[in-house]
Amino acid sequence: MSRLEHSRFLKMNGLGNKIVVLDLRGSSLIVTEQEARAIAAEKSSTFDQMMVLHTSNNPGVDAFMRIYNTDGSEAEGCGNGTRCVAWAMMSDPQMSSGFAGGTSLVLETKTGPLICERKGQLAFTVDMGQPRFGWRDIPLSREVEDTSAFEVPLEGHDLGPASAVSMGNPHVIFRVKDVATCGIEVIGPLVENHPMFPQRTNISFAQFISRDHIRLRVWERGVGETRACGTATCATAANSCRLGLTGRDVTVTLPGGDLAIHWRESDDHVLMTGPVELEWEGRFAPELFRGLS
Repeated sequence: MSRLEHSRFLKMNGLGNKIVVLDLRGSSLIVTEQEARAIAAEKSSTFDQMMVLHTSNNPGVDAFMRIYNTDGSEAEGCGNGTRCVAWAMMSDPQMSSGFAGGTSLVLETKTGPLICERKGQLAFTVDMGQPRFGWRDIPLSREVEDTSAFEVPLEGHDLGPASAVSMGNPHVIFRVKDVATCGIEVIGPLVENHPMFPQRTNISFAQFISRDHIRLRVWERGVGETRACGTATCATAANSCRLGLTGRDVTVTLPGGDLAIHWRESDDHVLMTGPVELEWEGRFAPELFRGLS
């Protein structure tokens, strides 16, 4: 028997990135890896990321947020899911009960706070913090002098130069001529589990349309290819700017739609703006957790 039986959840998406929002504030419950995998395997509650809210004791913070991938592992960040949480805490009748009101909130994560601002009925901006480019910060398994251009050796594949960035979670980016033919289904899982990345990694394939427009496909660590990934979009935009390929404002087109990214010069924080959508609400059936220890 799982203590999550009958718990209410919201099924949402951010640009097609499948999100489940679960509110556990006021309880001591923590979702286990097994429970997360069981929830992801169920059609009505399947997700790319599940955002689980917990009570925070820190002043000025609206909630502490855990983020789960489909394989039950925890992720450090999820921009599309964070926007969904912002909508839920501001707009959902039950989840907004503990929100003080206004058009902004602060969510605490394992890697630090995220500030969210409402820009429209279904549009939000998330301050994703500073990108980090040091090889230890990403992390990589060995020293790389220039993380904007290094080789990821993969037998049978000529990947070209890679760039690595941390947005609280690890990202590696490859420039390609056409994202439609980048071979993400084959290359994605190989690079995700490459020895260069001790915590595994998210993989982005970026096609540069102009100085303010990028097309992107993303293989997410612990998930697979997704229709959108907020942290990968931020990592790609910041890296493109540091390479001089774009300016600090860029539109990134993913299979699920567009995200607007601004890399703020005053403090190097990356701001991501995009939409959310509520699909339905539900409750976890007891059968979902049957057989779990």
